[in-house]
Amino acid sequence: MSYMDVYKQWLSEPVFDEDTKAELKAIANDEKEIEDRFYRELEFGTAGLRGVIGAGTNRMNIYIVSKATQGFANYIIKQGPEAVKKGIVIAYDSRNMSPEFAEATALVMAGNGIKAYLFESLRPVPVLSFAIRHLGTTGGVVVTASHNPPQYNGYKVYWEDGAQVPYPRDEAIMAEVNAITDFASIKKLSKEEALAKGLLVMVGKEVDDAYDENVLAQLVNPEVVKEMGKTLKVVYTPLHGSGNLPVRRILAKAGLENVIVVPEQELPDGNFPTVALPNPEDVNAFKLAMELSEKVGADYMCATDPDADRVGAVVKNSEGEYVVFTGNMMGTLICDYILSQKAKKGILPKNAAVVSTIVSSDLTKAICANYGVTYFDVLTGFKYIGEKIKEFEADGSYSYQFGFEESYGCLTGAYARDKDAVDANLMIAEIASYYKKQGKTLYDALQALYAKYGYYKETVTSINLGGVEGAAQIKKVMADLRSSSPTEVGGVKVVEARDYAADVIKDLKTGETKPTGLPKSNVLYYVLEDGTWFCVRPSGTEPKIKVYFGANGDTMEEAEAKAKRASDGILAIVDKILGK
Repeated sequence: MSYMDVYKQWLSEPVFDEDTKAELKAIANDEKEIEDRFYRELEFGTAGLRGVIGAGTNRMNIYIVSKATQGFANYIIKQGPEAVKKGIVIAYDSRNMSPEFAEATALVMAGNGIKAYLFESLRPVPVLSFAIRHLGTTGGVVVTASHNPPQYNGYKVYWEDGAQVPYPRDEAIMAEVNAITDFASIKKLSKEEALAKGLLVMVGKEVDDAYDENVLAQLVNPEVVKEMGKTLKVVYTPLHGSGNLPVRRILAKAGLENVIVVPEQELPDGNFPTVALPNPEDVNAFKLAMELSEKVGADYMCATDPDADRVGAVVKNSEGEYVVFTGNMMGTLICDYILSQKAKKGILPKNAAVVSTIVSSDLTKAICANYGVTYFDVLTGFKYIGEKIKEFEADGSYSYQFGFEESYGCLTGAYARDKDAVDANLMIAEIASYYKKQGKTLYDALQALYAKYGYYKETVTSINLGGVEGAAQIKKVMADLRSSSPTEVGGVKVVEARDYAADVIKDLKTGETKPTGLPKSNVLYYVLEDGTWFCVRPSGTEPKIKVYFGANGDTMEEAEAKAKRASDGILAIVDKILGK
């Protein structure tokens, strides 16, 4: 059917409610809007769903969420009666329509005879990941669009180990979702009936308490936090998201007595009225935190995104200027702290392992080498880090110590399988306490890291290509780079090219090839003669191409210059492909 036929179907079929039809009637004279809402069905990808809230097949709404849930339920049923009996757990963040989407998910699961544990109020992603393991469910769902603009929401699917569903399970669930063609076929109970049958169970404090206990166990030097927590001063902002209560609670339990929350951003609000983007990667999100920090004299500032799986930090340098810590800066600082302190205490396991992604800082590899710790590269996406933790536990080969990705997410323990900003806030507080006792700041700690291992600079650029045309342009960029792989970028020769979709690493000097050793993915990665690298991949959640860069040098200026040269070079190539 054409997009107009599907539009008319939504206007006529009784399964769609009157509010939905009224919204669609209001765009009757806007064919471009109709096309955008109905030219495709919002894709259920490897991470689930993410899209703009509204009526239509290419939007996030109760019907699309219910269809995804019916497909997930069908998959669970095929796993057998035990999987059905164990049920799933559902969490949601502060975004608009998150409570409604979460409840719809629970009631569709209940309609299929699958028990649904639903959190009584908003919770961070890592709490959902932990709850799956704690409650022993078959899987879970969290309703969130992470740090996307306020018009977005999303739906992420997890499996019994607490990680997002891996390959090939993700493709099997996608197939079940795509097999549903009739919205009227979706099974659903009323809330009253689901509660009465015991198929809807509300959860809260008991899970929170168990989660807190596991997070607090990650402290390496808890006595330092208790000692310095009396004077360490932290400004924290949840950016109107789900981090407010759990972050403050965990820091208080650890012994921090001076955590000051930005009042304008404390309460949940899906419109995120004080920021353009609720993203701790964006320095503008710290504007109010900086103003408050000046008033109270904070040692540092932290911010979490709406689903509290990412954390950002800002500190002052020796000149009193604010420095925004990137995900790589914070990840490597935490990594070095954990390994150095455990080595100092004699509790670093001989089979210790750290996991990070191919687009994260190479500094991690240098840190691991220094402490004799095995380092593992994985594809972008924390679920791959979760898979490694599962592998280590299954065969006892390695002891997981830490994992992080450049996009501001990390996890210090195996109690969960997704990045955890509550845990990250606790670790940042411990590191700040440790260095404050020595009369130093987090900035001083970072400079000491560079002095020891060299200066590393990483950047990422997003090329936004939305709509029908944008999807075609993204395919063209990736296809053209594959068919005509660059041999020189910014005047520097390319010495290695990796195509993760083809599972090939090619040495351009010798012509030799070998497999990547990682799952197939639409990712291209290049290494230049001066050691600089860059990586090109379509975003899995947004209509954009992301290009990552990394370089190192004897000074930060040298590293920055090398990264910029590579950035200018590859972006010029992409512009040429796009006809700019």
